[in-house]
Amino acid sequence: MHLKNSKVIVIKIGSSLLVDNKQNIRRKWLSSFAKDIHKLKSKNKKIIIVSSGAIALGCKKMNYKKTNLKLDKSQAVASIGQIELMNLFSQSFSKFKLNISQILLTLDDTEERRRSINAKRTFENLFQLNFIPVVNENDTIATSEIKYGDNDRLASRVAQITNADTLILLSDVDGLFTKNPKLFKDAKLIKKINNFDKDIKNINMKGITEFGKGGMITKIEAAKICNLSGCNMIIANGLHLNPIDKIIKKNNCTLFISKISKLHARKKWIISSVSPKGEIVIDDGAKKALVNGKSLLAAGIKKVSGKFSKGDHIKILDIKRKEFARGLSSFSSEEVHKIIGCHSNEIQKILGYVSKSEVVHKDDMVEV
Repeated sequence: MHLKNSKVIVIKIGSSLLVDNKQNIRRKWLSSFAKDIHKLKSKNKKIIIVSSGAIALGCKKMNYKKTNLKLDKSQAVASIGQIELMNLFSQSFSKFKLNISQILLTLDDTEERRRSINAKRTFENLFQLNFIPVVNENDTIATSEIKYGDNDRLASRVAQITNADTLILLSDVDGLFTKNPKLFKDAKLIKKINNFDKDIKNINMKGITEFGKGGMITKIEAAKICNLSGCNMIIANGLHLNPIDKIIKKNNCTLFISKISKLHARKKWIISSVSPKGEIVIDDGAKKALVNGKSLLAAGIKKVSGKFSKGDHIKILDIKRKEFARGLSSFSSEEVHKIIGCHSNEIQKILGYVSKSEVVHKDDMVEV
């Protein structure tokens, strides 16, 4: 199965997989899921979990019915359920010696460039520390997740900003069908979507949005984001025990193949960014380092012009003032002025606070 070649995998689990319709926690399922994650980790895969369930678990704790909750009460219940959710993960995962951490995100955190860069760095550092990030929509402040009850789009954005190879949406359906299988007996499971726009047009979408807790439309929207990010996506039934193992062995799911390479998608995103806010002139040594795939450090900077903030799109010019690359700055122009020509270990002393060592990280830079 395709997962063999995936280095970074994002797995989204819906609340119906954690809590059944009688509000019982599916502990056996979660333990089997943890076992699957342990297997993936033993093969050096980097795993991110995007989980729903905070409101469902909060309702269980408070003995409320989810359907009767008003928005402001939902946010309070989510706050209570968030601790229950993480305790549940911690108990199940610790049996397999898996370390977890929690990241609370809103869609704005992934769509606003500066915040998405910060989120990306946090994920990278957690991977280095050998922790599995468990991402939740920040239900205590985000209203859209509570209104639509869905994390599919958030999961696709997490896959996008972390340069994931595959996103797996574990749902209560086997995948994408030619028709709604609950209405049509002749509905067939589509195993593979090779050409996103063309293949989706051939599906009878009537009534198809109704099956699956998150709705199939949001899953198709998630697939579109992944498709443009160079990330493949799988929709699979997560209700079985050991759901990931089942995907690998049985292949009873829908696989969306992205034809765009991740590098191309990232380059396209940076190059097509809004007009650059500033320029940095670098010396020949820094240029050589950049050609060899290194990040841009303050030591190689000769001049900075324009006014830009952290995360803004900037031009990188060589000593002859010829545009050489574009990238996203890890510092504001004000900060860059202060650290021009300095070694990375001097930055903290000059600025008076801990910061990145790279002015433009190699992953946020494209040669032009």
